Amino acid sequence: MLYYIFRFLEQYDIPGARMWSYISFRALLTLILSLIISAWFGEKFIKYMRRKKIGEAARDTAIDPYGEKKKGVPTMGGIIIAVSILVPVLLLGRTRNIYLILMIVTTVWLGFLGFLDDYIKIFRHDKEGLKGRWKIVGQVSIGLIVGLVLWASPDAKINENISLERQGVETVVTHKSEPVKSLKTTIPFVKNHNLDYSELTSWCGKYKNAAGWILFVLMTILVVTAVSNGANLNDGMDGMCAGNSAIIGVALGILAYVSSHIEYSAYLNIMYIPGAQELVVFLCAFIGAMIGFLWYNAYPAQVFMGDTGSLMVGGLIGVAAVIIHKELLLPILCGIFFVESLSVIIQTQWFKVQKRKGKRVRIFRATPIHDNFRRLDSQLDPTSHYVLKGWPHRPFHESKITIRFWITSIILAAIAIITLKIR
Repeated sequence: MLYYIFRFLEQYDIPGARMWSYISFRALLTLILSLIISAWFGEKFIKYMRRKKIGEAARDTAIDPYGEKKKGVPTMGGIIIAVSILVPVLLLGRTRNIYLILMIVTTVWLGFLGFLDDYIKIFRHDKEGLKGRWKIVGQVSIGLIVGLVLWASPDAKINENISLERQGVETVVTHKSEPVKSLKTTIPFVKNHNLDYSELTSWCGKYKNAAGWILFVLMTILVVTAVSNGANLNDGMDGMCAGNSAIIGVALGILAYVSSHIEYSAYLNIMYIPGAQELVVFLCAFIGAMIGFLWYNAYPAQVFMGDTGSLMVGGLIGVAAVIIHKELLLPILCGIFFVESLSVIIQTQWFKVQKRKGKRVRIFRATPIHDNFRRLDSQLDPTSHYVLKGWPHRPFHESKITIRFWITSIILAAIAIITLKIR
């Protein structure tokens, strides 16, 4: 909103109005405003929830050794995150931008889905919350919407990068002059690191392009659903998901910025995405909201984000990666989320297989994997055999686990960024 006001005032030579055309100014202002809102609104929200006695029920100490201490802590803190993102973005972003619209819709959609889950848990006293199948339906639906919009929208285009040789020695990367609809995405560690989805559907003959877009939509659904669930599983310790998400947001912001800058994208030999600069504004709001939320969510937590936050945060990361054509970098960038999900899948499937054989065998002490590092031997099921019972040798305090996961996320984020040059 303010962007359009000041761009209008620019024609009257109002001092300072021209600054609003600079993405760096708006992005940093969004970051600051998001931090302020999250700090101010977060305090008000926590006081309100405590006054209404709306908080976390006592957690099972077999799962969380500190569960009894967390009883009564306000939850649904994802509302703080959503407000801290949406207000600065609506004020400072170009709201006609298709990518910004998709991010706003995703915020509202998945935030509401998570809110329903938290509402059922708290007010209907149903620990299961929203049925799993309805969560999946909600995640798949927003993934489908994002994929179809990117397919159909005339504004969702890229300038493909091409290499030119000068005098047979120096290779210079430039971009095609006209933006086009493209099915290309970035593959890490590959020299000409672009994959065209239509190449995977070449067996469809003259329909390969349409089939490629269908494959792209399916990939978008998979990415949004997987990252959203990964973030949800990672939200099990004070500050864990918020810190990891902020780190991932910084990496995505860097990738979005270089993808929206024609010179930087040429230097890095990646596709140029006109309009993706508005994604930088959104991601700065995202980073500010996560850091501001950490003010209250760091150990010992004064508020939990709940599914209202975790489902939304993961979905936003997935959609942002798809928009800048970096979805195949997510297994590296979101490595923590990926391992959390993988640990749950391995644990449950292995237990089912062994149970058919009449055995009770588990791989880890507990899953998601972060729980494995804080589970006490006295809390293990005596009727089960644990393959990795001796790992770790002793349980850690959750604040140490959280910080070590943050450090791992920083390393993974750095690797994801340098893959643009390591080929």
